[in-house]
Amino acid sequence: MLTQAVLMEAQPGLDARSVHVDSYYAATANRSTLRPQLYGEVTVDVCVVGGGYTGLSAALALAERGYSVALLEAKSIGWGASGRNGGQIVNGLNASINKVTRQFGKDAGEFVAQFVQEGSSIIRQRIERYNIDCDYRKGNIFTAYNQRQMKELEAKQNQWRGFGMDDHELLDDAGIREHVGSDAYCGGMIDHSGGHLHPLNLALGEVDAIESLGGQVFELSEVLSTEKTSDGYVVKTKDGQVKARDVALCGNAYMTGVAPEIENRIMPVSTQVVATEVLGEERARKLLPTDMCVEDVCYILDYFRMTADHRLLFGGGTVYGGTDPDDVRAKLRPNIAKVYPELSDVKLEYAWSGNFALSYSRVPQIGRIDQGPYFAHGYSGHGVTGSHLFGVILAEAIHGDRSRFDTFAAFPYFSFPGGRALRVPYSVLGSWWFGVRDQLGI
Repeated sequence: MLTQAVLMEAQPGLDARSVHVDSYYAATANRSTLRPQLYGEVTVDVCVVGGGYTGLSAALALAERGYSVALLEAKSIGWGASGRNGGQIVNGLNASINKVTRQFGKDAGEFVAQFVQEGSSIIRQRIERYNIDCDYRKGNIFTAYNQRQMKELEAKQNQWRGFGMDDHELLDDAGIREHVGSDAYCGGMIDHSGGHLHPLNLALGEVDAIESLGGQVFELSEVLSTEKTSDGYVVKTKDGQVKARDVALCGNAYMTGVAPEIENRIMPVSTQVVATEVLGEERARKLLPTDMCVEDVCYILDYFRMTADHRLLFGGGTVYGGTDPDDVRAKLRPNIAKVYPELSDVKLEYAWSGNFALSYSRVPQIGRIDQGPYFAHGYSGHGVTGSHLFGVILAEAIHGDRSRFDTFAAFPYFSFPGGRALRVPYSVLGSWWFGVRDQLGI
């Protein structure tokens, strides 16, 4: 990987894949030249900070409405979670509708239920509208190890049906084996409105769409400060600045130093992913006959899917605080063997880690900082769909329709018990307890 110093002196035309972590996604990304670094001054309607899905979604929605937009990314488009995740389009938030109702009230639960599938719809619409090549395929499966987890899936199906959503299909012991070639599970549930894709190529396709509508995109342009002025904001980088009427901060787990007021609301959590050697189509179809993506319903879950070139891409595990484990392959190999014993010695050609932003309530946060810059973050592991939805809600608010923004912004913010110093040990203790419950099936 090239160093930041070398990149700052890079010639135009440098392949943007070289600035990403050494992942399967970076190795198979559609070629995309690095966008210019910001030099001098740019004046636009809206400055978006962060080149992940939230920023891309907001910038694209604004550009579609005719706004002039400048997007600033500290490294490369999709460098963070948006270009490293499991590639699964999972509907809803991390927090269930029931949990939202318990925490924030019945009206809040009903409000959230109105758009739990909207994020996936936004993704599919953009893939089609802008002809984004990202290996999109339909369907995701939730798997259960025990009857308690099956009851949870049944309850989820009934709950979503109560709000008019009937895309879930329960699978018994025999049914799950039609989709997952493993004896590990006792059943599961398909969400036919879910799916999976190549996440970095989705991000690269979305940035192309932004530019096709006149948006300006700058990489290697870390934001140092945002300053309020009489007619808007000045967003400063090392070598340039953007003057804008509005600013949207969309850095999520990787934003540091720009807005400490909101950075302390979330905790970075790393998750790990590996990709096997090419298995071949015949072997791939035995492992996942219907080519849907899979995640279990454990508190610390595993997730996996087949790539377009027939590798098993498998992720899981968490490290609270966002540090990387010493050996990602060693950490995930036993998890793979638990589901597929025949792959216990398979070659793991790629291994990487990355952070997502966890909120204490597991509900994303959206709002403004002292009636200033807009922000959205804290998708808590459901960022592929959540970030696309919240980016659109940010764009709606900037455009003048604040109905959904104001409702979400009014949700109270809960701090991690013990504050910044104790949030990691508290979360580790909680995950240990829920992990024991998962193992015992209680």
